[in-house]
Amino acid sequence: MRYRRPWIPGGSYFFTVVTYRRRAVLCDAGIRALLGAAIRGTRERRPFRMEAITLLPDHLHCVWTLPPDDADFATRWSLIKRAVTAGAQRGRIWQPRFWEHCIRDEADFRNHLDYVHYNPVRHGLVACPAAWPWSSFHRLVRAGVYPPYWGEQVPSLPPHVGRE
Repeated sequence: MRYRRPWIPGGSYFFTVVTYRRRAVLCDAGIRALLGAAIRGTRERRPFRMEAITLLPDHLHCVWTLPPDDADFATRWSLIKRAVTAGAQRGRIWQPRFWEHCIRDEADFRNHLDYVHYNPVRHGLVACPAAWPWSSFHRLVRAGVYPPYWGEQVPSLPPHVGRE
Protein backbone atom coordinates (compact mmCIF):
# COMPACT_ATOMS: atom_id res chain seq x y z
CA MET A 1 0.00 0.00 0.00
CA ARG A 2 1.36 3.44 -0.91
CA TYR A 3 1.30 6.25 1.62
CA ARG A 4 -0.76 9.25 0.52
CA ARG A 5 0.34 12.54 1.95
CA PRO A 6 -2.44 14.72 3.38
CA TRP A 7 -1.83 17.80 1.26
CA ILE A 8 -4.59 20.21 2.11
CA PRO A 9 -5.29 23.41 0.18
CA GLY A 10 -5.02 26.30 2.61
CA GLY A 11 -3.32 24.07 5.14
CA SER A 12 -0.47 24.86 7.49
CA TYR A 13 2.72 22.83 7.22
CA PHE A 14 5.85 22.32 9.30
CA PHE A 15 9.05 21.92 7.26
CA THR A 16 12.61 20.87 7.89
CA VAL A 17 15.08 21.77 5.13
CA VAL A 18 18.70 20.63 5.42
CA THR A 19 21.85 21.89 3.74
CA TYR A 20 23.90 19.66 1.47
CA ARG A 21 26.11 17.39 3.58
CA ARG A 22 24.93 19.40 6.58
CA ARG A 23 27.33 22.21 5.78
CA ALA A 24 26.99 25.08 8.25
CA VAL A 25 26.10 27.84 5.77
CA LEU A 26 22.70 29.17 6.85
CA CYS A 27 24.05 31.62 9.42
CA ASP A 28 26.36 33.16 6.81
CA ALA A 29 25.20 36.74 6.12
CA GLY A 30 25.31 36.29 2.34
CA ILE A 31 23.32 33.06 2.36
CA ARG A 32 20.79 34.55 4.80
CA ALA A 33 20.32 37.54 2.48
CA LEU A 34 19.84 35.24 -0.51
CA LEU A 35 17.38 33.08 1.42
CA GLY A 36 15.38 36.10 2.57
CA ALA A 37 15.23 37.47 -0.98
CA ALA A 38 14.26 34.03 -2.34
CA ILE A 39 11.45 33.68 0.19
CA ARG A 40 10.14 37.19 -0.53
CA GLY A 41 10.35 36.64 -4.30
CA THR A 42 8.58 33.32 -4.08
CA ARG A 43 5.86 34.79 -1.86
CA GLU A 44 5.22 37.47 -4.49
CA ARG A 45 4.76 34.86 -7.21
CA ARG A 46 3.13 32.13 -5.10
CA PRO A 47 1.77 33.59 -1.85
CA PHE A 48 2.03 31.89 1.52
CA ARG A 49 2.19 33.10 5.11
CA MET A 50 5.40 32.45 7.03
CA GLU A 51 4.08 31.66 10.50
CA ALA A 52 7.48 30.82 12.02
CA ILE A 53 11.07 30.21 10.96
CA THR A 54 14.40 29.47 12.61
CA LEU A 55 17.69 29.21 10.75
CA LEU A 56 20.30 26.94 12.29
CA PRO A 57 23.78 26.53 10.81
CA ASP A 58 22.92 23.42 8.76
CA HIS A 59 19.11 23.31 8.58
CA LEU A 60 16.00 25.36 9.01
CA HIS A 61 12.56 24.74 10.44
CA CYS A 62 9.50 26.73 9.51
CA VAL A 63 5.71 26.73 9.49
CA TRP A 64 3.79 28.03 6.48
CA THR A 65 0.10 28.54 5.79
CA LEU A 66 -0.91 28.30 2.13
CA PRO A 67 -3.76 30.13 0.38
CA PRO A 68 -7.22 28.51 0.60
CA ASP A 69 -7.10 27.07 -2.92
CA ASP A 70 -3.48 25.91 -2.91
CA ALA A 71 -1.49 22.94 -1.56
CA ASP A 72 1.63 23.28 -3.73
CA PHE A 73 4.43 23.81 -1.25
CA ALA A 74 6.82 21.69 -3.33
CA THR A 75 7.03 24.26 -6.14
CA ARG A 76 7.61 27.01 -3.61
CA TRP A 77 10.51 25.13 -2.02
CA SER A 78 11.96 24.40 -5.44
CA LEU A 79 11.88 28.10 -6.34
CA ILE A 80 13.44 29.12 -3.03
CA LYS A 81 16.21 26.53 -3.15
CA ARG A 82 17.06 27.26 -6.80
CA ALA A 83 17.24 31.01 -6.18
CA VAL A 84 19.58 30.62 -3.20
CA THR A 85 21.80 28.16 -5.07
CA ALA A 86 21.98 30.37 -8.18
CA GLY A 87 22.79 33.45 -6.12
CA ALA A 88 25.40 31.73 -3.99
CA GLN A 89 27.35 30.46 -6.99
CA ARG A 90 29.18 27.95 -4.85
CA GLY A 91 27.79 24.56 -5.82
CA ARG A 92 25.13 22.66 -3.96
CA ILE A 93 23.54 24.34 -0.97
CA TRP A 94 20.61 22.03 -0.19
CA GLN A 95 19.84 18.38 0.24
CA PRO A 96 17.52 17.42 -2.62
CA ARG A 97 14.43 16.93 -0.51
CA PHE A 98 12.71 18.45 2.50
CA TRP A 99 10.55 17.04 5.23
CA GLU A 100 7.00 18.24 5.78
CA HIS A 101 4.20 17.63 8.24
CA CYS A 102 0.62 18.77 7.70
CA ILE A 103 -0.55 20.58 10.83
CA ARG A 104 -3.66 18.85 12.15
CA ASP A 105 -5.21 21.32 14.58
CA GLU A 106 -4.54 24.36 16.77
CA ALA A 107 -2.62 22.37 19.41
CA ASP A 108 -0.41 20.80 16.70
CA PHE A 109 0.17 24.28 15.23
CA ARG A 110 1.26 25.70 18.59
CA ASN A 111 3.46 22.69 19.36
CA HIS A 112 5.27 23.10 16.06
CA LEU A 113 5.73 26.85 16.58
CA ASP A 114 7.27 26.03 19.96
CA TYR A 115 9.50 23.37 18.38
CA VAL A 116 10.71 25.81 15.71
CA HIS A 117 11.58 28.49 18.24
CA TYR A 118 13.12 26.22 20.88
CA ASN A 119 15.32 24.36 18.37
CA PRO A 120 18.46 26.53 18.77
CA VAL A 121 18.36 25.79 22.51
CA ARG A 122 17.86 22.08 21.84
CA HIS A 123 20.98 22.10 19.67
CA GLY A 124 23.01 23.83 22.39
CA LEU A 125 23.52 27.03 20.39
CA VAL A 126 21.99 29.37 22.99
CA ALA A 127 20.49 29.23 26.47
CA CYS A 128 17.06 30.59 25.47
CA PRO A 129 15.18 31.39 22.22
CA ALA A 130 15.49 35.15 22.78
CA ALA A 131 19.27 34.83 22.41
CA TRP A 132 19.09 33.34 18.89
CA PRO A 133 19.07 36.11 16.26
CA TRP A 134 17.89 34.10 13.22
CA SER A 135 14.37 33.32 14.29
CA SER A 136 10.84 34.64 14.01
CA PHE A 137 10.65 34.35 17.80
CA HIS A 138 11.43 38.06 18.13
CA ARG A 139 8.60 39.03 15.76
CA LEU A 140 6.17 36.83 17.67
CA VAL A 141 7.25 38.36 21.00
CA ARG A 142 6.45 41.81 19.55
CA ALA A 143 3.08 40.46 18.36
CA GLY A 144 2.29 39.16 21.88
CA VAL A 145 2.32 35.46 20.89
CA TYR A 146 5.24 34.70 23.23
CA PRO A 147 6.49 36.45 26.34
CA PRO A 148 10.16 37.50 25.98
CA TYR A 149 11.28 34.97 28.61
CA TRP A 150 9.55 31.99 26.91
CA GLY A 151 11.83 29.00 26.55
CA GLU A 152 14.02 29.74 29.54
CA GLN A 153 12.42 26.54 30.84
CA VAL A 154 12.17 23.51 28.53
CA PRO A 155 8.72 23.57 26.89
CA SER A 156 6.54 20.52 27.24
CA LEU A 157 6.15 19.09 23.74
CA PRO A 158 4.73 15.74 22.66
CA PRO A 159 7.61 13.42 21.71
CA HIS A 160 6.52 13.16 18.05
CA VAL A 161 6.64 16.91 17.33
CA GLY A 162 9.38 17.66 14.85
CA ARG A 163 9.90 13.93 14.27
CA GLU A 164 6.61 12.73 12.75
